[in-house]
Amino acid sequence: MKKILVANRGEIALRVMRSARELGIKTVAVFSEADRTMPFVQYADEAVCIGPAPSAQSYLLGGKIIEVAKQLGVDAIHPGYGFLSENAQFAQQVTEAGITFIGPSAASIETMGSKLAAKQAAQQFGVPMVPGTETPLRDLDEAREVVKRTGFPILVKASAGGGGKGMRIVENENELEEQIRLAKSEAKSAFGDDAVFIEKYVAAPRHIEIQILGDQHGNYVYLFERECSIQRRHQKLIEEAPSSVLTADIREAMGNCAVDVARACNYYGAGTVEFLVDEQLNFYFLEMNTRLQVEHPVTEMITGLDLVKEQINIARGEKLTFSQNDLKINGHAIELRICAEDPANNFLPDTGSLQTYIRPQGYGVRVDDGYEEGMTIPIFYDPMIAKLIAWGSTREEARKRLIRAIGEYQVKGIRTTLPFGEWALQQPQFIDGNFDTGFIGKYFTPQSLDSNDADATQAAAILAAQIWEEVNTLQLPVNQDTAWSKRQEMR
Repeated sequence: MKKILVANRGEIALRVMRSARELGIKTVAVFSEADRTMPFVQYADEAVCIGPAPSAQSYLLGGKIIEVAKQLGVDAIHPGYGFLSENAQFAQQVTEAGITFIGPSAASIETMGSKLAAKQAAQQFGVPMVPGTETPLRDLDEAREVVKRTGFPILVKASAGGGGKGMRIVENENELEEQIRLAKSEAKSAFGDDAVFIEKYVAAPRHIEIQILGDQHGNYVYLFERECSIQRRHQKLIEEAPSSVLTADIREAMGNCAVDVARACNYYGAGTVEFLVDEQLNFYFLEMNTRLQVEHPVTEMITGLDLVKEQINIARGEKLTFSQNDLKINGHAIELRICAEDPANNFLPDTGSLQTYIRPQGYGVRVDDGYEEGMTIPIFYDPMIAKLIAWGSTREEARKRLIRAIGEYQVKGIRTTLPFGEWALQQPQFIDGNFDTGFIGKYFTPQSLDSNDADATQAAAILAAQIWEEVNTLQLPVNQDTAWSKRQEMR
């Protein structure tokens, strides 16, 4: 494998290219007209414009991407995440073109791409399931029969897709027909498939996922778990590894179940098996993501593994070079997704240019991003502009280090989730590890950010008074930057 095309953009494209370069592999970037000056385009050994800014006219053109790969003598295609990464048809077309797809087989993607098919496959190995339907919901009468067994509340979910689309919570019989209709309509619009199913709604669940690797020789390992419960609109904002609540026995049980899910579809490559965990730490299979996850850096930080390199090696037909017994958890890592969103306005996307963009540095801090100062954030793509990760020997050290890094991250010109992250990491519930997927709804309001700023301002004022007293008492020369430096330390 001498040349890889990365069928993606932004931070994940850069992240893949860096690992490929360390392996001595050349890289090709494909880009839209809006991304011509992006760092990933400049970093690649070769780059080809494949169309206008809208993803439907560029990054989702699988046939065109494969044609570019053929023209440039590419050996393999890495899809990153999003776009075509979980498109079974694209994976099949890549393989049929004589190019290696750095990911699982098209058959595995297809099986796990349907939540119902995934549940049926996982059930072969006795993986715990949330009570509900095992086939697409036929009609309202069937829904009523299911509810007699599960009771309310229930969750109506689209079989295809993700991201919270086609998902409705139903609290009582009066809402049932309308919510099913709305879920089917949304699923049809988003995924072209209106199939839905019913699950018992798990109250106050935690969202915990297991990272797995499998090679093409039948070897599997799990790389422990990631806690992903802090979400807005069913999309994650803060992730950490390991979870603060799992015992060693539960961790092992979940890991073995995740490996069984992978075996159920003859999976190879990197994948993630997601679970809901209730208040009694009972866990239930949710779905499998057949690609690299946005939050994969926290797993890398606690295991010392480069997951992209592992993906490439597996795609080349190599065996895993380690077994489950070789893997150990080293410390703790927490990631904040930095999105161009306004937390004070229901996390709605914000637009503009990065008038100031200065990354934090220091021991245990990692920034995965794809922008530079002065660049405009396009409206055509996901609003995430960076991932900020902090590692510590303990969870508390990682938490404090991430707060420090957030305070050093300077972004002007757009609103971001940085203030939310600073607020969330200092909440008693987060500090104690006592939270679930309802964290934002229960504890966060736009006024929370105002009170956070007020606390910081008060602390800065106290520090300034102390400094002034020291200057007068000791008759020290006044340094105009002293108070500002202390203010930054407090942030």
